[in-house]
Amino acid sequence: MDNSETPVGFDVSLVEPWLAAHTRVVPPCRWTRLTGGHSNLTYLLADSNGAEFVIRRPPQGDLLPKAHDMFREYRIIEALHPVGIPVAEPVGYCDDRAVCDRHFYVMAKVGGSALYNGTDTAQHLDLAARGRVGESFMSVLASIHSVDPADVGLGELGRPDGYVGRQLRTWYGSWTASAEAADYDDPRVHELHEWLLDKMPEQGPGRVVHGDYGVHNSMVSSDGKIVAILDWEIATLGDPLADFAYALNAWAEPTDPHAALGDAATAIEGFSSRDELTSFYADKTGADLSNLPYYRSFNSFKTACIIHGVYARYVRGQKSTEGVDLQGLYDRIGASIELSAAHAADT
Repeated sequence: MDNSETPVGFDVSLVEPWLAAHTRVVPPCRWTRLTGGHSNLTYLLADSNGAEFVIRRPPQGDLLPKAHDMFREYRIIEALHPVGIPVAEPVGYCDDRAVCDRHFYVMAKVGGSALYNGTDTAQHLDLAARGRVGESFMSVLASIHSVDPADVGLGELGRPDGYVGRQLRTWYGSWTASAEAADYDDPRVHELHEWLLDKMPEQGPGRVVHGDYGVHNSMVSSDGKIVAILDWEIATLGDPLADFAYALNAWAEPTDPHAALGDAATAIEGFSSRDELTSFYADKTGADLSNLPYYRSFNSFKTACIIHGVYARYVRGQKSTEGVDLQGLYDRIGASIELSAAHAADT
């Protein structure tokens, strides 16, 4: 393991023999820690033939029962890769505790770069390439939503119907449970919850929904094409329009009030507008988007509840506030509520 890290969470003397026996990885490997994204322990493996792979396992310590589900991620890419969805090639999955104390999986390394911020994106993509990202981004999402889960062995990934209703129950429950500890409640949240329940559209066929579809989870080539979608940990079956609206909300524009608060990747010059993304998705799916304002309101409501829960954990002292912009979190909750209300008014 020359020029290699000593990996956290993996016993190389056990894992590399397993790789040699069950995958096309040829040890010994050079291990390099990959950072960013979720807290899963992720390493780049460079094997003896010069091939590169990524190995991924849950973090150490106590975990919630359904958190950091490596098998969920692996079974999804294993199902979607053969039908042409751009995901990393699955290479191997291990759930043998004699090899590792947690399950892990291996996938082939993909090219491109995730777009986390405008500064790095400006260096990675020229103006012409930025102009191609939006259509490729929506084309991939449309392809994901066109797959019948039962046809690829994902029919049991989750309950396909009632997606928005279940999400509302979960996240409104989170808001009400956190309000006292956060010392933050807002009557608009309760009004929006009632409105969202009352106006909930009838859901069409359930499809695979990524749950966090954005350019931060997309590997983008230097010519602006989506090479692979990563981080399928929270994917399930549900309403594809909710998934689309999530992606639309997360796509920042230069004129957005919140874009100036951060270095948003898509807020720099050259990227498609949200209206163009909507046209791309509609053209590729033929979906009826007449209820799009509802779904955008729903996702902004959900975002407010998620950030509110995080804020409450900091206020309770459950997480260290060192280096954390608590006022920024507080402001984002209010901004998300306002966006949810604005989208609701557009229906």
